[in-house]
Amino acid sequence: MKSNQLSMSSDGLSPWKVVCLFLLLCALSTVQVVYAKSYGEIEQQRIALAFPGDIAVSAPEGEFNVRTISGKDGSGKAGVLGYVFQSQDVVNIPAYSGKPINMQVILDPAGEIKDAYVLEHHEPILLVGIPESKLHDFAAKYTGIKVGQRVVIGHSSDPGAVTIDAISGATVTVMVVNEVVTRAAHEVAVSLGLITDHGGVKQKPATVREDIYQPADWTQLTGNGAIRRLKLTRGQVDEAFAGSKAEGVHKASAEQANDTFIDLYVTDLNPPTIGRNLLGDNQYRFLMRDLKPGEQAIGVFGQGEYSYKGSGYVRGGIFDRVQLRQFGEVISFRDMDHERLSDVFAAGMPKFDEMSIFIIRPQAEFDPGTPWTLELLVRRQTGAISAEFVSFELPYQMPEEYLERPLPTAEELAAAEEASRPIWLNIWYQKSFQIGVIVVALLLLTIILFLQDTFTKKPHFLHWLRRGYLVFTVVFIGWYALGQLSVVNVLTFVHALIQDFRWELFLTDPVIFIIWTFTAGSILLWGRGVFCGWLCPFGALQELINETARKLKIRQFELPFALHERLWAIKYIILLMLFGISLESMSAAEQFAEVEPFKTAITLKFDRQWWFVLYAVILLVINIFTRKVYCRYVCPLGAALAIPTKLRLFDWLKRRKECGDPCQLCAKECEIQAIHPDGKINANECHYCLDCQMTYHNDNKCPPLINKHKKRNKKAPEGVQLIPVIDLVEAR
Repeated sequence: MKSNQLSMSSDGLSPWKVVCLFLLLCALSTVQVVYAKSYGEIEQQRIALAFPGDIAVSAPEGEFNVRTISGKDGSGKAGVLGYVFQSQDVVNIPAYSGKPINMQVILDPAGEIKDAYVLEHHEPILLVGIPESKLHDFAAKYTGIKVGQRVVIGHSSDPGAVTIDAISGATVTVMVVNEVVTRAAHEVAVSLGLITDHGGVKQKPATVREDIYQPADWTQLTGNGAIRRLKLTRGQVDEAFAGSKAEGVHKASAEQANDTFIDLYVTDLNPPTIGRNLLGDNQYRFLMRDLKPGEQAIGVFGQGEYSYKGSGYVRGGIFDRVQLRQFGEVISFRDMDHERLSDVFAAGMPKFDEMSIFIIRPQAEFDPGTPWTLELLVRRQTGAISAEFVSFELPYQMPEEYLERPLPTAEELAAAEEASRPIWLNIWYQKSFQIGVIVVALLLLTIILFLQDTFTKKPHFLHWLRRGYLVFTVVFIGWYALGQLSVVNVLTFVHALIQDFRWELFLTDPVIFIIWTFTAGSILLWGRGVFCGWLCPFGALQELINETARKLKIRQFELPFALHERLWAIKYIILLMLFGISLESMSAAEQFAEVEPFKTAITLKFDRQWWFVLYAVILLVINIFTRKVYCRYVCPLGAALAIPTKLRLFDWLKRRKECGDPCQLCAKECEIQAIHPDGKINANECHYCLDCQMTYHNDNKCPPLINKHKKRNKKAPEGVQLIPVIDLVEAR
């Protein structure tokens, strides 16, 4: 094929052999050893810290394997203190490593997080980079947060959100931790009935429609659910105390088992159809006049041998037999919240022993449109000062026709949309600036690559353009956006293909995902050199340092090509070793992947233990005298990218028949020795700096072009002025 045309790649292994090799490696990666993990005493220690004293922890129960923590509270009353579970039993959200973070979360009965602790993670940046204590400190910030509260990493325009600062350099990890804790705690709290599911966003309370009124009798109001009923027999109450210390206390005889213990009715009196029909026009009007904004009047009616008010009630005290519960919060009533009701007017209403109006005050933040529960507490004395309690629940939901639900604001809609989005999409929104800049930079690089013949004809401009791009790669892609790819990403991808491939695994870091996608495409078109020569921050840092050294006239050293060619194998051996280790343990492979200095020099900006810094500095010092020694001989990522380079579709780098025989100029000038003495460019080692292409198009430098011009000038007719040509510049 002619030199000025694109040609199919033909060096090395054939594409079919590479595919077969890849499939063989994939098959081998399925042979793994799975070990059961144990977290030792740490789980019980965290529970003891949250609830000191004598406690009992039940066996895992239910869909999410929740364990119940029982004991005595601060007042000495025995009961349920909280619930503990592991996040891996509730949600499966991949983190930066591609594997989920497992956390132990402890909730109290009110839906408050008492403790959140990281049991297991595989985050490479935290394994040997950022101290793990920072992750535990971050998780501790969830203590005291209500399950229903919205938690945002960083700043938020939502005044109702709880904000937590991220860990510098581990933003993706902490965002996943936030998603794990909040989503898992919410799911468990809903399943336990601690909170009501609001779709992730607490909406504004509904309001009672005052313009809706229809005459109705008692049967109609109980029939449509406006009034709810709880009827208990003595036998049912005895069954509730079975197994407790109060079993047998005041137990009904067989003849008394069906006797009414209490027949209880409850309703919300604010809707006119309910309140006016029960209280009459005047009494309802006086009640509504006395209620303050945000207050609700609850009607309670009872008959039977048990009083919902209780004989022990004294002025100034709290009603200890009835209370309301909504959103997991308890609403208690004092004497000032109670009015005795004597006159009722609804047709067909039965006779009651007790009738009351309880007022819910604004500070309770009661929502009449959300289901709530009236709890009836039954007490049985078991000793002089001891007693047992059983709670019976009467759920209530106001009919929808009596309600008006406010339309959500733009902020609420945005919050609801954000809450419903997957975590990776939220991360993409938050990193939109970084994404935009990198996409523009990649578009520029694509233009350079497609129009490389035009750019290489202007070597001075292209040299400065390339230097500027390398500075951008180090500063923005590397140090700012943390877009340094790693061999760990390659190993994670291979394992994901075999085990459980999900796009979500890779979308959680948009910068890495975009660069990986571009790298994959560029490998098929140009080979590994585009990433290694333009987009690798550590590679760019090396090149800039070596470029400066050359400007300062620091002597450069090159290895003999025969030795240089054999040293290429080192990086492939390292890659195979890491892959083999990953089959046994991905965590161990992540540790051994520290052969890459990327984390030290780029991700953590040299802010870590001295031995890691020393290793990176040694590589950079060697690079002063010989360009990119690490990239050429050690880098397992470069080796991993070189394997699919065999499948590239085109040879864009142009060569002439004189290249290699006799001309050796490009081979001697190639600063990473990717051009063989025979003139052939090794795409597996080429970093696509385009220096050889600048020589190829330079009429005053390329020996074949110079000779061609000399021959043309010799054949020129007499009287025609010859074009001067500079002599061949000696190779460095």
